[in-house]
Amino acid sequence: MSKVTKTDAQWQAELTPEQYQVTRLKGTERPFTGELIEENRAGVYSCVCCDQKLFYSSQKFESHCGWPSFDECEEGTIAYIKDNSHGMTRTEIVCANCDGHIGHVFDDGPTQTGKRYCVNSVALSFSPS
Repeated sequence: MSKVTKTDAQWQAELTPEQYQVTRLKGTERPFTGELIEENRAGVYSCVCCDQKLFYSSQKFESHCGWPSFDECEEGTIAYIKDNSHGMTRTEIVCANCDGHIGHVFDDGPTQTGKRYCVNSVALSFSPS
């Protein structure tokens, strides 16, 4: 997949206002409101902006943090950015294909990877398998 670049006007025309706020302006959906928190079917989670596959249902786990959580991503699909906003140091995760903000990754996951990719539902699309 080649790198996706669009103008702000193009993103605004293609995304819902909430999708645009989260993915292009680095916003966050309110906790426990996302449509994909309780999604338990087998399938693929992709970037809502460019449709790049990011996570599989086998990588999802319940973290009780208010957002969908995954213990790993598909290799090469996520870019990591140091984030010092809101008085803390975190690692922002963005789609490596379109630079859309997805969420943050933390080193407190309960699985073997030790990772918790905390993801905004609105930044993802889900395709059941």
